[in-house]
Amino acid sequence: MENQTVITEFILLGLSRDPHLQVIFFFLFLVIFLVTLLGNSAIMLVTRTVTSLQNPMFFFLSHLAFVDICYSSVTVPRMLENIIGKQKTISLEGCIAQIFFIFQVSCAEVFILAAMAYDRYAAICDPLHYTTIMKKEICRYLVSGAWAMGFLCSLVNALPLLNLHFCKNNIMDNYSCELPSVLALSCTQTLTNYIVLLITALVFGFSPFLLTLISYVHIISTILKIRSAEGRRKAFSTCSSHLIVVGLFYIAAFIRYVKPNSKSLIYLDKVVSIQYSIITPMLNPIIYSLKNKDIKNALAKKFGKFLK
Repeated sequence: MENQTVITEFILLGLSRDPHLQVIFFFLFLVIFLVTLLGNSAIMLVTRTVTSLQNPMFFFLSHLAFVDICYSSVTVPRMLENIIGKQKTISLEGCIAQIFFIFQVSCAEVFILAAMAYDRYAAICDPLHYTTIMKKEICRYLVSGAWAMGFLCSLVNALPLLNLHFCKNNIMDNYSCELPSVLALSCTQTLTNYIVLLITALVFGFSPFLLTLISYVHIISTILKIRSAEGRRKAFSTCSSHLIVVGLFYIAAFIRYVKPNSKSLIYLDKVVSIQYSIITPMLNPIIYSLKNKDIKNALAKKFGKFLK
């Protein structure tokens, strides 16, 4: 170790080395980033200012929109800078910071999604006690707990990286710093880091997923017991958009962090990372706008006056 150069920065190869493709990628992801900011900001605006949307479901939705803005902001601006810049590097400290915030917002998101599933469970399975179960104070505690869990998850995964040494390869075939990619470049033993990652994936990833799954088992069971077809359709429409969002996020994150880290699958890693960290934050407000009539009507009333 003493005779080897200590690496203090990484080279991010990005998505492609072709200059023409880089121009296309720059404008494509710039548009996606702007749509993400505008779409989620619009969701936050209407859910906090429209009187008819002042209920727990839309309270959680506004926080989900804020998380999506944070998620996209952690990776996309840096990626755009690397695409057009000559220096395609990121410092070791910057890389660890990016990993920290990726874990922070992704963990907060899964717990907020679990809280939204519990909210739908209370609304559909126990409607008579819904207002008692989902009080404002309880909703605030759930959101605060989601951010606290995110902070704890990011802390236990990012802090151990400070003890690693990087001395051989500093080339990362990705557009952002992700924990599996960084661990693969370490010169020191990383078994502890992988164990911590596995434990946090089970505690902070699987447990909210299990809560979401249990909630929807009860929700679907209750919906199927409704005699009227119209009643079943209305009940299912209130949670269909949430189910789509949960599916998009969990499937992509599961593929990225559970599958083996292999050079032969590097393009799959990039596609999956783009899907859950860039595409999904953009799609979430679109999905809720198309699938939820209340959101659609609130957006039309709020922004329709500007289009006249």
